[in-house]
Amino acid sequence: MEFTYPWGFNSRRSATMATNGMVATSHPLAARTGVSVLEEGGTAADAAVATAAVLNVVEPHMTGIGGDMFALTQFDEEYRALNGSGRAPAEADIETYRDRTNSVGDDGEPAMPEDGGMPVTVPGALDGWRTLLDAYGNFELAELLAPAIGYAREGFPVTEYISQQWANSAERIEQFDESRETFLPNGEAPSPGQRFSNAAFAESLETIADEGIDALYGGEIGEAIVETAREHGGALSLADLESHESEWTEPISTEYRGVEVLEHPPNGQGIVALEALNIAEEFDLAPDVGDEERLHTLIEATKIGFADGHAHVTDPEFADVPTETMLSKSYAADRAGEIDYGAGEYGARAGEHANTVYLTVVDGDGNAVSFINSVYMGFGSALTASGFALQNRGHSFSLDPDHANALEAGKRPFHTIIPAMLREDGEFRASWGVMGGSMQPPGHLQVVANLVDSGLNPQTALDAPRFRFLEGKRVALETNRLSKETVSGLMERGHDLVEEDTFLGEGGHFGGGQFIYRDPDGTLIGGSDPRRDGQAIGF
Repeated sequence: MEFTYPWGFNSRRSATMATNGMVATSHPLAARTGVSVLEEGGTAADAAVATAAVLNVVEPHMTGIGGDMFALTQFDEEYRALNGSGRAPAEADIETYRDRTNSVGDDGEPAMPEDGGMPVTVPGALDGWRTLLDAYGNFELAELLAPAIGYAREGFPVTEYISQQWANSAERIEQFDESRETFLPNGEAPSPGQRFSNAAFAESLETIADEGIDALYGGEIGEAIVETAREHGGALSLADLESHESEWTEPISTEYRGVEVLEHPPNGQGIVALEALNIAEEFDLAPDVGDEERLHTLIEATKIGFADGHAHVTDPEFADVPTETMLSKSYAADRAGEIDYGAGEYGARAGEHANTVYLTVVDGDGNAVSFINSVYMGFGSALTASGFALQNRGHSFSLDPDHANALEAGKRPFHTIIPAMLREDGEFRASWGVMGGSMQPPGHLQVVANLVDSGLNPQTALDAPRFRFLEGKRVALETNRLSKETVSGLMERGHDLVEEDTFLGEGGHFGGGQFIYRDPDGTLIGGSDPRRDGQAIGF
């Protein structure tokens, strides 16, 4: 199909359309901040950093300067990938960690814990922000932090959805004094509509605005991070923070029925989405998003992608990641031959129901930033320093010395957060992403199929029912908008379905996507996932 408007539309709300600039993200206050920066003459990079900073305040369980970030950028048709992920501490030793951990994996072997100091890696987000601004920004970091400082100091009303997620993490964070004091006012998560403020985080951002990012990468904020992590069993040192640098690399991509899909390279899992797309391309998918055969095919393609991803994806400085093979069309054709009528397993697993924030910005010049920032699980490691959560991204490391993703000093772990873009005939078409831990590769797969195979517009493509692969033959499915025949048909094929209400009741989720498409005439067409609180706002 031709990848241009008019597209199919059956959503409960229209796509957002504008010409001068657009921001789409998971919280209206953050989206509005980004648009304000664009209106004041900022670039897509400026708006992305200001938006991310506000998200640090209003969604502190999902994101923060205690976490990591990745971005894809397109400025003047030059495409780059920014890796703002941190490394394991220089003192990290796999045998020591195996001896000290209280966690056990599904195989009965020692595993990285979720909470405390051991899974805390270097927080790369703030350096990533500065690196992005150095390359493409018009504003100083201090100027862009001002809205976030205001919300942190003056407070903001907590939404229903965020209140629920906050409450889901309360048991983890109440173990640690500073986390409890910072994020559980009156001993509990903020209720819907309650105004929450964070003076400690406001002070940290003000320090960064005054002194620069070295306040975290070696200064007083960094000292607080190190003290907190080490007090609770971690190995992070001030030298780890001082030596951190973000890295510019090149996006990886594949073409899906004439549309090029760009992802961030490993150590991220974008390659899982691309492999799954290559496999899905071997099949003629029905345009109906609720078609049984189509869902079965996409589920199986996802499993195969995850099986390869978890076997091979890691920091490419420490191991050979078979990127060329995993992106090969011939390899995808071979793997597609394994898909038949019944549900398979392929040795695949997905991972925890981690959370993240994603944002996308396209400015009036057509330049774009696809940006994702995360502390991994809800409130990361459950530790707090200087008003923000410390990520537990080290939980992704394996403590099996023979695994590609085994813990090593100075190594970046397998990473779930993946920004994306689209090109057509070499021209920029979209900046987009779907957040949510292991939901991201199947989310990317399904949104692209919804756009290309079903001809849906960005908003409708995000609205459509989704599946989420869990493990083995277990799949969570948004069954409430699918026919009984489709659900029963998938079960007959051997899929162990977790129905929507059950999955959500257990604290699961189906991700949250944001999308901005730029048509050949320069019109921006945006969508924001109804599963989150966000908006696409343009001017």
